[in-house]
Amino acid sequence: MHIRGSLEVICGSMFSGKSEELIRRIKRAQIAQLKVQVFKPSLDNRFGVLQVVSHSGFTIQAIPVTHPYEIFEYLESDTQVAAIDEVQFFSEEIVDVCDRLACRGLKVIVAGLDLDFKGEPFGSVPQLMAKAETVDKLRAICVVCGENACRSQRIINGKAADYDSPTILVGASEKYEARCRQCHELPRKPEKIMQVEELPLKYS
Repeated sequence: MHIRGSLEVICGSMFSGKSEELIRRIKRAQIAQLKVQVFKPSLDNRFGVLQVVSHSGFTIQAIPVTHPYEIFEYLESDTQVAAIDEVQFFSEEIVDVCDRLACRGLKVIVAGLDLDFKGEPFGSVPQLMAKAETVDKLRAICVVCGENACRSQRIINGKAADYDSPTILVGASEKYEARCRQCHELPRKPEKIMQVEELPLKYS
């Protein structure tokens, strides 16, 4: 079966079902008898080195790589679909890799966090979203109020992590919770105070 090269991005907060959706699309491609290869950052070893594992327990075999360009070393000549999980952990070269794969005619499907624990754009995911033909932004359930959650709340010793904590800290439910915008906490976040001269005239 011939497919056109494209880039699909699955993004959202922790516990929104990103990996589960990635696995679902991989299995659909396999049912369609497409040759699929799955990649993941070697940094993410929470549930095993050679698997993508969703929080609900779905699994699929994957190749761990440290640098994005390693994907080309493992890529087989007849591969039609390249899937990449936890894409936010890769360096900015992942954008070029995904571009090249799609231009070669592969369907590229990536999944990752669009926001870090601070609620700020995470790694190269915003660039991938901008370049993608399809973007699906998933939502979790806020553990505080039960509304749709778009943020990943980092928890350290039972309390919200400070703003100046390291951006990357691999973990699951023992370190993170899904929160909505209103319930998301970020202690010690610096406030930007705009001077009157910085404001547009209609707000001054």
